[in-house]
Amino acid sequence: MAYKSTIIVTGGTSGLGYHAALDIARACPDSQVIISSRSDKEQAAASINQALGQSNVVYTALDLGDLAKVRTYAEDFAEAQRPPIRALVLNAGLQFPGEVKTTVDGLEATFGINHVGHALLFHLLFPYLADGARVVVTSSGTHDPEQLTGMPPPLYDTAAALAHPTPELAASHSGRQRYATSKLCNVLWTYALARRLAERVPERGITVTAMDPGLMPGTGLGREAGAAARFLFTRVLPHAIPLLRVLARTPNVHPPAVSGAALAWLAVGDDDDGEGVIRGVSGKYFEGRREIRSSRDSYGVEKQEDLWRWTVGFLSGGDEEVRRRFEEFR
Repeated sequence: MAYKSTIIVTGGTSGLGYHAALDIARACPDSQVIISSRSDKEQAAASINQALGQSNVVYTALDLGDLAKVRTYAEDFAEAQRPPIRALVLNAGLQFPGEVKTTVDGLEATFGINHVGHALLFHLLFPYLADGARVVVTSSGTHDPEQLTGMPPPLYDTAAALAHPTPELAASHSGRQRYATSKLCNVLWTYALARRLAERVPERGITVTAMDPGLMPGTGLGREAGAAARFLFTRVLPHAIPLLRVLARTPNVHPPAVSGAALAWLAVGDDDDGEGVIRGVSGKYFEGRREIRSSRDSYGVEKQEDLWRWTVGFLSGGDEEVRRRFEEFR
């Protein structure tokens, strides 16, 4: 079948990403849906195709913790000459609750995977985005201390400090705080990118939004945690969502299928689907399908620009030609 467009979902083999990919594939049978993560042990692509009676979902390996592999992924995409990308869903994420871990590139792993790997993927795939394409970033309410999620508040000083924390900084910040900070970075980057898209390539009509899917017991987010915590999160809490809503004092606790449907709507939803207008919306933050204000810190332009400058500088490796390409989207 000759597909009209491509849709990429990182972390699309389990949890939130799987359910988003399922809904996207159902809504867009004429698009090639690529789900990408480090592995597809559960044969997620085949599972979605079988569930829908379709064949438009494929799996391609992607390790966001290894920037060389991210570059290879983008090169393989270009060589395959796939149709233009109508939606790029930057959803994959990890949390490391213990000691500081680093990626093969020497970055603190939470920051490296949840932010830097995705930023590189966007820049490399930008030439292949269709006009009117949507970029959707999965963030989290944990980035906002006022939401009282029970997580430590994010702590953003500079991107450089997050990428290469000093021993003192590493000792004083828990893995849960590093995760919340990485989710703040997702929102900061979304706003910095939205501003550049509007200023530099307005004729392309490309948009970017960030989303908080809420607390979703049963997902693989905590797979790096201990056995007891994993069992509680994946086996026990999914059956106690109403109780969790009471205990957390928020309705923003959902099964992955519900939040996945909201993520799919942000990626490919139509203006006339009864859910409100989403096409053309950019630089906004959503809680599920509802646009809300993000944290106070997320609107700090100084932080947004610090993160953007450091990210582009690091990814360009001092190569000014690459830096210009990243900055100018060429």
